[in-house]
Amino acid sequence: MMETQVVTGPNLSTAAKILRDGGLAAVPTETVYGLAADALSEGAVRRIFTAKGRPEDKPISIFVTGIAMAEEFCRDIPPEAYTLAENYWPGPLTLILRRRENVPDVITAGGEGVGVRVPANALTLKLLELTDRPLTGTSANLSGEAPALSGEESLRIFDGRVECVVDGGKCTGGVPSTVLSLMDGHIKIVREGKITRRELEILLGTVVEC
Repeated sequence: MMETQVVTGPNLSTAAKILRDGGLAAVPTETVYGLAADALSEGAVRRIFTAKGRPEDKPISIFVTGIAMAEEFCRDIPPEAYTLAENYWPGPLTLILRRRENVPDVITAGGEGVGVRVPANALTLKLLELTDRPLTGTSANLSGEAPALSGEESLRIFDGRVECVVDGGKCTGGVPSTVLSLMDGHIKIVREGKITRRELEILLGTVVEC
């Protein structure tokens, strides 16, 4: 069984190297801890499914640093996405956009859309910059169980399953991110979370499907 390291802010480069080398890390977000892997590495992403016991027919969203990085992995991005990113990123809003060919099928479960989000956590944003890669953004939990809210809890769940835990203290938990599809000319809520349908309609000036 592998030894899981606990990494703090001053040693974040250690976690970045682990991720670049195909390893896994539990990382903090503004709500819960997530399991991060290099989203462009099929082998690393498949390890996420194994670690969580998650079926591979369920897609995984990815973390990016902003809309410019999202453009590297998404195409046909509509104007509404730029408005939403300007107002809600970093934050609890996942946008489903049409993926580019460089996004592995394992991320999208073979679908054409990929969920992208910018986490509102300084440590994880810095980690994204250090790795210079998109990272998986699935919650740090065994399939069907509640996600971890602290580095200590992440270690308890995934000790020996992942290479490191980035300990950013306690997360707030609460309402998850809102998931909004912007594909094929439609604006549709896939999951209403912290950002409500009404808020989105006011910002965009249009009806949001659900």
